[in-house]
Amino acid sequence: MGMSGEQIGKELIPFLNKVQKKELIQFLKSYSAIINHNFFKRDFEPTDIDLTEMYFGKLYICLEYRLVSVSGQPINLTAKEFDILALLIMHPKRVFTYEMIMELVWNEDYTFYSRKAINNHISNLRKKLNIAPDIPDYIKSVYGVGYKFEV
Repeated sequence: MGMSGEQIGKELIPFLNKVQKKELIQFLKSYSAIINHNFFKRDFEPTDIDLTEMYFGKLYICLEYRLVSVSGQPINLTAKEFDILALLIMHPKRVFTYEMIMELVWNEDYTFYSRKAINNHISNLRKKLNIAPDIPDYIKSVYGVGYKFEV
């Protein structure tokens, strides 16, 4: 039985140099934008604007309008919180390392302080999304590695 894309990624990432990691990140950004736009688009407005909308249980996100709601209740996120959530949501179950989140969301190289900044944003994001006891924790920690989105 062959390996899944996620398994291959976990095996491959440690062997990539910095340039190769950046190239992979750029590929994922462009590829996911095309796939998600075509896969999740649906008619929403009479003006025929194609929106990238995703529903995960009680969680709703619209990328173009940068809207997030849980159980129909709008959630006010900062720009970075939204960008982190959108990145994770567009690749469910895929583990993003701290370095990858820093490069994709901040467009900066990873530094010692980056992990703390990412942890703080994730912590705030989790608090904002967890508006009721029956709401699952959508963002999972992968100890020592990073984060992933999972329903």
